[in-house]
Amino acid sequence: MTFISQPKKEIPIIYEADVCVLGGSCTGLFAAIRAARLGAKVVVIEKNNCLGGTATAGLVNIWHSLFDTDYKEQVIAGLTDEFEQRLLRENALVFENNVSVGCRFNPARLACLLDEMANENNIKLFLHTYYSDVITEKDKINAVIVNNKNGVGAIQAKFFIDASGDGDIARDIGLESYKYDYLQPPTSCFYIQGNTDDCNISQVIADHGKEFGLDDDWGWYGTVPNLKNISFRADNHIFDVDCSNADDLTKAEIEGRRKAKAFTDMFKKYCNSDIELVSLCSNIGIRDTLHYKTRFKASEIELLTKNNYDDVILKGTYRIDMHHQNDNGITFKYLDGTYVTLFGKDERTEKGNWRDELGINSEVLKYYSVPFDILVQEKFSNFIPVGRMLNADSAAFGALRVMVNLNQLGEAAGVAAYMCIDANKSVQELNGISVKNKLNKGGSTL
Repeated sequence: MTFISQPKKEIPIIYEADVCVLGGSCTGLFAAIRAARLGAKVVVIEKNNCLGGTATAGLVNIWHSLFDTDYKEQVIAGLTDEFEQRLLRENALVFENNVSVGCRFNPARLACLLDEMANENNIKLFLHTYYSDVITEKDKINAVIVNNKNGVGAIQAKFFIDASGDGDIARDIGLESYKYDYLQPPTSCFYIQGNTDDCNISQVIADHGKEFGLDDDWGWYGTVPNLKNISFRADNHIFDVDCSNADDLTKAEIEGRRKAKAFTDMFKKYCNSDIELVSLCSNIGIRDTLHYKTRFKASEIELLTKNNYDDVILKGTYRIDMHHQNDNGITFKYLDGTYVTLFGKDERTEKGNWRDELGINSEVLKYYSVPFDILVQEKFSNFIPVGRMLNADSAAFGALRVMVNLNQLGEAAGVAAYMCIDANKSVQELNGISVKNKLNKGGSTL
């Protein structure tokens, strides 16, 4: 690699805050809202033109169930529940509450509500703004450097939350990271107009997929509330890419759009000529890239069999969900012990019971949980990494990475950031039980 030298220059401070959040996904904005409601001055930096991340720019219009596995006790509340109720009042959400779907919503409506909620809580937003560097001194972060239409600027804060997905700040401050041997592949989501009810998807793929460069790949789809004749599609993975790498991310985005167009063209030709591609995601749905080490690492068996943490900050019931990299399949593992692997759209299946196979006889959980230490890194006193870069083995990650779970981690990060500032403590000194209690006062169910 060759280099070019950049002349030293003064960078203007464009904003000062108590809490700076990098990334305006629901995870990041929920962190911001929680901190702001406690009295912090908060700024959010977002590279896209809207808030919401995967739920809006990614077009993924599903949040999973907020209830235990019996669908009787609500185990997730907080801001996820608050936004669901607001969407419901706008006739932009429908509840289903089954093993795959808690609710479906209109992403455009959610994007607008996120704007409104940011404004209601006096959160400063920088959209179309890109993080480029971090300024540190000893064990503290002093500022981040950003670029937008006004040029280069610095944002100073007392506490920083990295909700960038890949952990951009975490990378630049040198936190120890790792990747799994096989990354769960991303999916480029899209919306189509037209009726596919009479189409045998697996048969069309089997007969004509190769003509359009499409694999017999496991995928899913669904409706969008009150959008007639519009459906959400997540039919095709993009394999053999690492979306924390710039070249791979570019390749994945282009290939994702190609597959969306090819899928639509195939169905126009062989199923329903009125089907049309009407919307493409602004960001491909990235499932898995880098992970950063924290005090607590979630593990598969512990997640599925233990939920008695005193400092719990997350509860969930969404199954372990592992998208395969090499055989067009997906494996689901459930708290009750059952598991199933589906291959391609013909749904060839393999089934079993992991509890029986491992000889586990303990009581079956109705939800799982993780403690506060999953957010606590040991290197910097005023920093929390939060989101899909979480510290977990590959199976536990397959359950924890979904939005209703990351939303909760975001809320906990925001509360913890405020508490550190208020008590003049490092994140390492913070008491996790106190964080849990303050989350409950703000509407969580921990």
